[in-house]
Amino acid sequence: MNDTLYQAAALIVPLVVAIVFHEVAHGRMARLLGDPTAAEMRRLSLNPLRHIDPIGTVVVPGMLALAHLPVFGWAKPVPVDFRRLGNPRRDMMLVAAAGPGSNLILAGIGAVLLGLLVRGFAGGESPPGLAGFVALNLVNFLTINIFLALFNLLPIPPFDGSHIVEGLLPMRLARAYGRVRQVGFALVLVVLIVLPSLIPGFAPVGKVVVPPVQWLTGYYFALAELVAGVTGS
Repeated sequence: MNDTLYQAAALIVPLVVAIVFHEVAHGRMARLLGDPTAAEMRRLSLNPLRHIDPIGTVVVPGMLALAHLPVFGWAKPVPVDFRRLGNPRRDMMLVAAAGPGSNLILAGIGAVLLGLLVRGFAGGESPPGLAGFVALNLVNFLTINIFLALFNLLPIPPFDGSHIVEGLLPMRLARAYGRVRQVGFALVLVVLIVLPSLIPGFAPVGKVVVPPVQWLTGYYFALAELVAGVTGS
């Protein structure tokens, strides 16, 4: 198989699963806290077709992967009606945190499965053939989930981190901060794509997100090695 296709095939499924679970986690937390909007609109399904955004889930991640840049993407946002929540300010924070939280849990599951897979091969050798392809999927699954979790915690509307910050701010500041959400997508494009291409050294993802992702990923791989019975050097 062509190496590019091989790498793409091992990237698409982990990315789609990570994004779908992220969105469903938002909806399930909202339902738990009193807002059934997502359930009413049939958005609590794990069927990817209900969540995939052609641009955010396929085109953008694919282009970033081919350019060897940090891969991120998005799905259709799960609808949440804050007016139906019991305590809107607090509950919106919990709904926002549920997405990244689900990704960190999935990364842990990926680490355990990777460790179990490697454990089945003598001496901790890299699995060959189909098992090697599965192992690559699990590695991507682990790293994508960690990146997606921390990336979404950026305090830039409409990311999850902005909802958490808004809930922590005093009401007056929260209202002003919330108004930024109206231009949130344009702000994301400017800060994360346009400015880095125009200003040498301006790399908010590389400097703010990637270092903690790498730090946290090390602990997850340590868990995989522990499960695999591999002793680190």
